Amino acid sequence: MTTRDIVFTAVGAVTALSALLSVTTKQVVHAALWLLVCLGSLAGAYLVLGQELVGLVQLLVYVGAIVVLVLFALMLTRAPIGPHAEIDTPWWQRLVGALLGAATTALLASLLLPLFSGATADLDTPTTTTPRVAQAVFGTWVWPFELLSVLLLVSLIGAFAVSRLVLHRDGGDGARHPGTVSAGARSDGRG
Repeated sequence: MTTRDIVFTAVGAVTALSALLSVTTKQVVHAALWLLVCLGSLAGAYLVLGQELVGLVQLLVYVGAIVVLVLFALMLTRAPIGPHAEIDTPWWQRLVGALLGAATTALLASLLLPLFSGATADLDTPTTTTPRVAQAVFGTWVWPFELLSVLLLVSLIGAFAVSRLVLHRDGGDGARHPGTVSAGARSDGRG
């Protein structure tokens, strides 16, 4: 076992553990932060495999943009930060979700592992070069990439509109959110 294999195994373990923690935590902000760790360690896995461009794009697009978008959406919609009884799922739904996830993993493993059983990879000579990746991204996949960016922009605008609607519906006084100052409160303490 080479040093590269050991580092790849360690980075893969961090990726898998942080992904598991991201979907099992009950706090939304913690889930976003575990997602940040997961996507960052996945970029590290790309670096270990010798794909520096893909690792850099992973850091810029997913870590730098997607996680920040999730955090901004949480701030704009004023989602509850800690565990909340109204949005908590019952134990049986979590169990069904875990069973479905395990079944999907087993199905994919049974279908995909036989395809790669005899395959060997020569990591010293990469078959994909940066110009080939650039041609694929900006040639073949440019429209899905642009549509995804528009979708993310629309979701951010939608989160802003929903938060403004909720604020307007509540009268703008922050009555449902105890951490905010009401519109009628005065700074001199008289009401």
